[in-house]
Amino acid sequence: MFMHLRRDLFFIILLIGFAVQAQQQDKEQSRQYYEMATEIMTSTRAADDARELMVIAANFDTTNLKANTEAGIMHIRTIQKEQGVKYLLRVYRQNPNFRFDLEYQIGLSYQYGLNFDKAIEFYTKYRFKVDKNVTYKGKDRVDIKEVNRRMEECANGKEFVAAAKSIAITNIGPEINSELDDYAPVVNADETEMIFTSRRREGNLNENVSDDNRPFEDIYVSKREGGSWQPAANIGISINTKHNESNIALSPNGNTLFIYRDGVGDGDIFTSTRQPDGTWTKPVPLPGAINSSFRESSITINKDETMLFFASERPGGLGGIDIYSCIKDKKGLWTIVRNLGPGINTEFDDDGPFIDYDGKTLYFSSKGRKGMGGYDIFKATLMNLEKREWSEPENLGYPINTPDDDIFIVGTATPNRFYYSSVRNDGVGYSDIYLISEKEKAPETAKIPEKKGVQPIKFVLEVVDAETKQPVAAAARMRGKDNTVIGSASLGTGMFEFGVMSTVPKEYTVSVELDGYIFENIKVMLGRATEEPQTVNRRVLLRKVAIGEISALRHVFFDFGKATLQEESFEELNMMVTMMKQNQSMQVEIGGHTDDVGSDTFNKKLSQQRADAVRVYLTNNGVAGRRIKSVGYGEERPIVSNDDESGGREINRRVEFKVIAK
Repeated sequence: MFMHLRRDLFFIILLIGFAVQAQQQDKEQSRQYYEMATEIMTSTRAADDARELMVIAANFDTTNLKANTEAGIMHIRTIQKEQGVKYLLRVYRQNPNFRFDLEYQIGLSYQYGLNFDKAIEFYTKYRFKVDKNVTYKGKDRVDIKEVNRRMEECANGKEFVAAAKSIAITNIGPEINSELDDYAPVVNADETEMIFTSRRREGNLNENVSDDNRPFEDIYVSKREGGSWQPAANIGISINTKHNESNIALSPNGNTLFIYRDGVGDGDIFTSTRQPDGTWTKPVPLPGAINSSFRESSITINKDETMLFFASERPGGLGGIDIYSCIKDKKGLWTIVRNLGPGINTEFDDDGPFIDYDGKTLYFSSKGRKGMGGYDIFKATLMNLEKREWSEPENLGYPINTPDDDIFIVGTATPNRFYYSSVRNDGVGYSDIYLISEKEKAPETAKIPEKKGVQPIKFVLEVVDAETKQPVAAAARMRGKDNTVIGSASLGTGMFEFGVMSTVPKEYTVSVELDGYIFENIKVMLGRATEEPQTVNRRVLLRKVAIGEISALRHVFFDFGKATLQEESFEELNMMVTMMKQNQSMQVEIGGHTDDVGSDTFNKKLSQQRADAVRVYLTNNGVAGRRIKSVGYGEERPIVSNDDESGGREINRRVEFKVIAK
């Protein structure tokens, strides 16, 4: 019995040793990623690159307070601001005094996520902290005035969300929006042409990048044909240069483009004229009294081109950026410039004016009025320009406005139809361009009657053991792209029948799981249901968990050139979590692979980061880190030739897992 105790004790000590060793490895990797992220932020302004590395550092070691703090704050300062709270709460629960403004930063992240009650809770905690430390003057101290303003924004946000407007906010899609910033849309009256500003890589005239590792601003154009926007193209070298250019307005007839160009902090407004052959003239400074030695950032012109409104930082205003008016004189010159006064401007920034086609409704963005945070969009009606009399500005409300910046709204000749820039969770990239329109009225009958006699498509699934080819008692489910669960009936062991009723072709996801086997997650494209009965059969082979088995994670996706997991990856990764929890002795190697585009060094690094990202996701969801090894193979192990015309490069860009112990 003593020998048994000694042997058991030996194994316990051995397991503890493995756990401690794995923990030490995680801490070391966390430190290395933290140092890489810090180096990037020290030498550049490439916040996106630094954030991704800092997030990996934070997830490798949740006790690394520096990494988790920076990961949270970097989210707040870039994208997915609401996710910052995840990392900041880790720090708060371990040491609420690690950073003086920690509660404020948590409140900020909650505010961006529309969780206004939690935001107010943490803003209040921060105010108490300031009251107890009145002599503290560190750099991480946020002024109480700013905190009070944030709390007001949260109160406003609760009010606006409760009274949400019945309107449609539609992302106009990847033909115009990119993975980076797209903003400042301008359209002609009939919406057949859109010109906008983008920092995308595709088509950018400048091969170099700014110090934030993003391309410079260029102006792009898209045509609308058959009700759909066509892929955007660079507007050309007559307007764009190797520096920043941003369009800011288009005359109602579509022939004069207003452009913002920044010299050395004294950005001015230029104009370009469309020629009969469709080309644009070289931009020239807008003549008259509008441009100054200070920055003029946006402009709008009325329908008959006799009056314009613009935003400027020139002195003499109410504070920050103010909006001004200017009238064209009898000689056709822009002369008398007037501040619109307190009816429009505030002590904070007021920018992005747009005068509607009626010539009297002004839309603009403000940080100084009753809003939810950042820039909110307002509208006011001109009563008397000479006396600078306007109706009380009205906040356009939620969902047009959000706690982030909502700006650069432009109207069309169609009433209640606008385009604007916004940072939202459904975005293609950072700032995206959206359409604001009235919601389509529901038909009198809530459910559109189906054509009489239309038969559902029968999708029959057979699940068998890969070796024996015998049916196995697996669990299977089928879902549409909108996560709608498709009902099923069991036809016996390993046999399922799903009934799909859709009058248009659609893609579905079929997930199959069984304890002791490697899961399968497949895509199925089904045609439209017709009057004729249709049956589609599919056989899935499940492989037993065995050492050496390799399986590709076919539906794990990353942002282009990055190691950021896209949301559609989570379903497959969650299946892997379940499999590893069902097989507690199972250990895997996560292998990252790339194609041969790019340098060996870059591909090796990217593949390692992507493998690490998968490992972090699994450990965050309850799988012990000691059971997962992550390796970046770069372009070393292609499945097919990268020259293969049938998607060779795409096939080689993959993440796999290999069973190394069971």
